[in-house]
Amino acid sequence: MQSVRKRRGNALHRTTQISTAGLKESVPQKKKKEKHFHFDLWFCLTLQNWILDFGRPIVMIILPLEWFPLNKPSAGDYFHMVYNVITPFLMLKLIERSPRALPRSAVYLSVITFVMGASIHLVGDSINHRLILSGYQLHLSVRDNPIIKDLKPASLIDSFELLYYYDEHLGHLMWYIPFFIILFMYFTGCFAEAEEQKKIPVSGWLLLGPSALYYWYLVTEGQITELFLLTFLAMVAVVIHQQRKGLCPDSNGLFLLCSFIVTVVLVVVWVVFLWNDPVLRKKYPGLIYVPEPWSYYTLYIKNH
Repeated sequence: MQSVRKRRGNALHRTTQISTAGLKESVPQKKKKEKHFHFDLWFCLTLQNWILDFGRPIVMIILPLEWFPLNKPSAGDYFHMVYNVITPFLMLKLIERSPRALPRSAVYLSVITFVMGASIHLVGDSINHRLILSGYQLHLSVRDNPIIKDLKPASLIDSFELLYYYDEHLGHLMWYIPFFIILFMYFTGCFAEAEEQKKIPVSGWLLLGPSALYYWYLVTEGQITELFLLTFLAMVAVVIHQQRKGLCPDSNGLFLLCSFIVTVVLVVVWVVFLWNDPVLRKKYPGLIYVPEPWSYYTLYIKNH
């Protein structure tokens, strides 16, 4: 009788070990599933960037002014508000899918700063658009604009320069620095062993062009060439470092890296195209010359 009980106990013990081993094996399998190409997130990010960010000023130009009085938020302002909610949400979802655990404090601080910077830009850009409708010319500095330089008292010009600083400098830095920090942190976790390296799927190649073109707009219109290049060089340095360990970027890392490479090419083509433009050269002095697309629009396209 005792031998029967022992056999039953041993059988139960072996069953428990097998089930425990099965649970342990299911954990890495789940992690491997998370390494697939995140088409849903990349597609949503690209789509909302094109509609809510790039399409924002276009909507303000197309829709009749009577629908949105100058003393009320415009359609573009509502686009910006939606962008300020959806983008940080998608960035957090992207971080959640990172194969490597990322520092939560850095992620939270980056997202909070991102929302604050984008909100500052929302106010400044809204007023800036109304100035454009009143004759403000983006290819000229604040003090050189005809509708600004004759203001009385002259101290009002300082207020408009402060507004320009919040819109084009502080707002952009607080918006874009955390944006690229989040992308970089996510990229550092997108590595796998060389034999397990995954290529970009067809859906990724279809998204690559629109994604890179949007980053080109972000870099040129946001005037963040230095920040973008630093992020890109940091990504290249991480790739070289990881390759020494026998690791290569997975499909998501390759997609992000290739998007940045195409963006660099587009920025170079844009700069070469406008290299000898005397008006834009005056507006954008300095060592790094990257004109804004909307300055080009008000200078050469708007009046035609």
